[in-house]
Amino acid sequence: MMLLKNIKDINLLINAVDKCTGDVLLRSVDGTEEFNLKSKLSQYIAIGKLCADHGDEYEIFCSNKSDEGYMLGFFLDLNS
Repeated sequence: MMLLKNIKDINLLINAVDKCTGDVLLRSVDGTEEFNLKSKLSQYIAIGKLCADHGDEYEIFCSNKSDEGYMLGFFLDLNS
């Protein structure tokens, strides 16, 4: 689970998602919305949500444990 408020370049996020082998889900903190970021259509909807300054209302979940480690590294690199 990672909050997305520090994402400045959506293309970096999409490139990271594309490198994952399993599903990568963008889910609202309250659980009412969920988007599979492996789907291009869902990516467009999610980008709209994130660009509207709602990044602190969403988290990333990975179905594959190795993808989870990769995405965690991606977010840690953003903070450095």
